Amino acid sequence: MSRTTAGSGSVRTAGSPWRNWAGNVTSRPAREVSPASAEELAEAVRRAAEDGLRVKTVGTGHSFTSIAATDGVLIRPGLLTGIRRIDREAMTVTVESGTPLKRLNVALAREGLSLTNMGDIMEQTVAGATSTGTHGTGRESASIAAQIRELELVTASGELLTCSEKENPEVFAAARIGLGALGVITAITFAVEPVFLLTAREEPMTFDRVTSEFDALHAENEHFEFYWFPHTDNCNTKRNNRSAGPAAPPGRISGWIEDELLSNGVFQLACSLGRAVPPVIPSIAQVSSRALSARTYTDIPYKVFTSPRRVRFLEMEYALPREAAVAALRELKAMVERSPLKVSFPVEVRTAPADDIALSTASGRETAYIAVHLYKGTPHRAYFTAVERIMTAHGGRPHWGKVHTRDAAYLSEAYPRFAEFTALRDRLDPDRLFANDHLRRVLGD
Repeated sequence: MSRTTAGSGSVRTAGSPWRNWAGNVTSRPAREVSPASAEELAEAVRRAAEDGLRVKTVGTGHSFTSIAATDGVLIRPGLLTGIRRIDREAMTVTVESGTPLKRLNVALAREGLSLTNMGDIMEQTVAGATSTGTHGTGRESASIAAQIRELELVTASGELLTCSEKENPEVFAAARIGLGALGVITAITFAVEPVFLLTAREEPMTFDRVTSEFDALHAENEHFEFYWFPHTDNCNTKRNNRSAGPAAPPGRISGWIEDELLSNGVFQLACSLGRAVPPVIPSIAQVSSRALSARTYTDIPYKVFTSPRRVRFLEMEYALPREAAVAALRELKAMVERSPLKVSFPVEVRTAPADDIALSTASGRETAYIAVHLYKGTPHRAYFTAVERIMTAHGGRPHWGKVHTRDAAYLSEAYPRFAEFTALRDRLDPDRLFANDHLRRVLGD
């Protein structure tokens, strides 16, 4: 049953349950709302409060935690999309919160503009990606949230707040990575720059070499990342640096072979086989770690930073002080080698500069990220528990949108500005309209 609101949005009693992208989180909201404007969204928040229902917003469901799950009102921002305005003097773009990053990147490129840095996929909505701290890799350029210059937020009272360094700065300091705990974001203003070219250099490298040269590789490249294939000594490295051109994108056929056939099609089959017959995983890893060859190409940023990811998985990622990354990774490798675990997915390592966002995983410190994955449907608890034990011993901070078991007691010690965030939450949402079980665990009550 559904009905149209005063604008062009809709409200309906929820029928089928909501599931996230990975399929590991399910919830049954009492009703779903698809507002078509910030005003309609504010009205939906006020009505939920009157009805005694909690409110959560969900984008594309790319978080692996239950951060968006609710038994109350589920807000779907699918009608809150598109660019509101481009300010070429200030070099900013203001975009509706439900806009997928893919649509934003394509639209910006058409206007001769680009974000400075981005993550490795672009399926998420802009609000979902920033609210959970989505990031790429960069020596000087930080997460997507760090590129925010202003945001618009509906609070628990139904008030529409504009937040920037000049207006409501204490809210701006926290809400860029707000976990959905401070309100519902309706629009975001990002810093942009004229579109530029990146040259990507992908190259196989041994584990010992990449770990011994990690500091140099980080220092010498604007964007450096690598993947280690468990059960092997093989890594694949990627160095992205700005280029004067000319553009030289991957060939149509060779690009398809690398990005679709090998990285998605063949990998899907290998993961399916590994899940069915785990003992073959080390042999598959030896083959797959050698399948991707060295290549160099030059293209506009989003075509270099992002890749299609069609193989579904579960992921855990921890942010460590950058100086601890190599030691932690070596411990992870030793743990896998001495255990009976069979790990079909590569381990991803990226970096970020320190930033000033209260709950950013890079808040106040130079950071390296270590991410582990397992194919959807594969038992993950033993592997993830062992990895988490290593990461927390090095002062790790879990990614807000990925699997972890940390709680407010741990996180309040990991984040120097944790109390600043929770105090702001007490002020903006004293009755916990935007709460759920997950936020109760990670932020306390």
